[in-house]
Amino acid sequence: MPIARRRSAVIAGSAALTVLAATLVATTSATAADPPYERVLNGTFDEEREPWWSSSTTPSAVADGKLCAQVPAGTVNPWEAMIGQDDLPLEQGQPYTLKFDASATKPIAFKAVLQQQGPPHGTALNRTVTATTTMQSFTFTGTSPVTDTHGQLSFQAGGATEAYTLCLDNISVVGGIVPPGGVRDFGSPVRVNQLGYLPSGPHRATYVTTATTPLEWRLVDASNTTVARGKTTPYGADALSGDDVQLIDFGSYRKSGSGFRLVVGEDVSEPFDIAKNLYSKLRQESLEYFYNNRSGIPIEAKYVGDAWARAAGHVGVAPNKGDTSVPCVPGSCDYSLDVRGGWYDAGDHGKYVVNGAIAAWQLLDLYEATDDKIALKIPENTNRVPDVLDEARWQIDFLLRMQVPAGQPLAGMVHHKIHDAAWTGMALAPASDPQPRYLYPPSTAATLNVAAIGARCARVYARWDHAFANRCLSIAQKAWTAALQHPAVYAPDGGVGGGAYDDVKVTDEFSWAAAELFTATGKTAYKRHITTTLKAADGFSWQETGGLADLALARAPWRLSILDQLKLVGRIAKAADTYLADLRSQGYANPYKPANGRYVWGSNSGTANNAMILALAADLTGRSAYKSAALESLDYLLGRNALNQSYVTGYGERDSHQQHHRFWSHSLNPAFPSPYPGSLAGGPNSGLQDPVAQRNLQGCAPAKCYLDELGSYSTNEVAINWNSALAWLTAYADEA
Repeated sequence: MPIARRRSAVIAGSAALTVLAATLVATTSATAADPPYERVLNGTFDEEREPWWSSSTTPSAVADGKLCAQVPAGTVNPWEAMIGQDDLPLEQGQPYTLKFDASATKPIAFKAVLQQQGPPHGTALNRTVTATTTMQSFTFTGTSPVTDTHGQLSFQAGGATEAYTLCLDNISVVGGIVPPGGVRDFGSPVRVNQLGYLPSGPHRATYVTTATTPLEWRLVDASNTTVARGKTTPYGADALSGDDVQLIDFGSYRKSGSGFRLVVGEDVSEPFDIAKNLYSKLRQESLEYFYNNRSGIPIEAKYVGDAWARAAGHVGVAPNKGDTSVPCVPGSCDYSLDVRGGWYDAGDHGKYVVNGAIAAWQLLDLYEATDDKIALKIPENTNRVPDVLDEARWQIDFLLRMQVPAGQPLAGMVHHKIHDAAWTGMALAPASDPQPRYLYPPSTAATLNVAAIGARCARVYARWDHAFANRCLSIAQKAWTAALQHPAVYAPDGGVGGGAYDDVKVTDEFSWAAAELFTATGKTAYKRHITTTLKAADGFSWQETGGLADLALARAPWRLSILDQLKLVGRIAKAADTYLADLRSQGYANPYKPANGRYVWGSNSGTANNAMILALAADLTGRSAYKSAALESLDYLLGRNALNQSYVTGYGERDSHQQHHRFWSHSLNPAFPSPYPGSLAGGPNSGLQDPVAQRNLQGCAPAKCYLDELGSYSTNEVAINWNSALAWLTAYADEA
């Protein structure tokens, strides 16, 4: 799961940024007692700059409690040198008062603007400010002509004939009658899997109510005929959501159909189906997510449709600098590498080895778990190789290219990542990315990830492409040797233009890589390095890979003695027991239950990954309770949760469709598409590490710390390792 990655999305003034119409929920009236609502975050710069950004021409930093920007000479338009903050809510007809202090190293004039981020740039105020070398206070008031959550406050200083420094402090925008967060509407209190239920699977729902006695429920079909009825089971307070709930089990009804609803009193659920092939389409589209996020190849309309088609990104066609000859970040090496291909990691244009390897690994494991031969709409679908392996190979080829070549310092190690020199703006296709790209230094963690995925590749592809399998194994073994020689090379924290993915504990990566190499080769020299086992408290993620050693061994039991096989099954079952208990102990059944009561970045992948372990335990032990829990986990992801929200685009009446993504930015610019169907949102995150979440979710219950907003990257981003988890789980459900 990606950790918090600070993003300062630099918005070029000429970028075609448009808006999605009103998403604010207006209150019915305002009174004189309504408090003035502050709309700016961190206007005093006591410690840091975030969430303020500045144009790439205008570097800025906090100094002495002020935000100071180096304004260049030679620009023409005011917006070519800006400082700004995005996603301020605006309400039509409401006044907004802007206050700030400003000074400059020479007398100058600049503009203070409050408006929509994109066309038609509805403007609440646009004032010229004259600053001197003495800090002065300024106040302006204007009325917004639009309602929009994507308001932008900017200080536009382009057009200078001489360079100077502009400093700002005590910035405030007060206005509007809708309180921060608005009025959240969670819809019906009857919460169901909005896609539906398998005829042979669990049929459960949750009802939000303060009633403490059983209530009558009815299941009605599309014609509103009651087909089943029963009584709810009182549950009480659900700690992580703050809701009082009761539970509904309508498992006695097993007939297939569409348009079912659950009814309790006057409350009616969203519609859902009961069908055997319920997950077939989602299984396919969750895998086609990866083709949509490929780097280095055109995404063609004949595979994805006109809306999602785009030119190849990062192939060296202007304005791209390209990924075919990428230099190292200055000062780290003196060579360039061809690192084309692979998948864009998440909402940005970066490619990261530690996250990319685990996503590719999960697709390979999906294939081994299901012998998956489902047809995908991808260019390789006419060859004889299973399409899921074709898709995984696109990423694996990239990962192998990230290895330091022979003859260079740290030969055999693997570069940690490649990404832009600075954050790019939203509503930007990969082919339009103008930033220079850099290779970042090798790390032990990245090297071991390539050792692990290379070994799994060697074993899986041996049946389909012997030469590729041999190449994978050779690179994996070189990586392993290099990691042993350099066991403590860590990626640094922080950075600009891409996520850090820093990790200073690599005993887990050593163990996982050793397990994969052992299962691929049978060599006991690798087995001695397997030092970790699956633990429920850790699960698995890009940052915690120790449990993957057991999951690797589970795919090659012939490498183990009978006794070791029994111990392995026992360890996986023990973890599954914890996840089963966690699921049963929550009002919204979920195998993810953080011990500290705080949801993490990408919590939905925690749900899916824990469900994967439940499914594997079901296969190993034959215990039906594990299988039922794995399937019920999908209910949570598809709507049976505290928000009544399907976190998967295109599935359910209340689905996430404004995820944080540079290209899938329809809510900001209608010329761009919404996310491709089958895209999983990150989900609730108690950390609130983005400005949109900070403005709107303060004090949220952990299970409700989520917004389907483009700017809420800490709750609503997409990522390859989240969709790989969804793809694995839906493939399992489709064959259940």
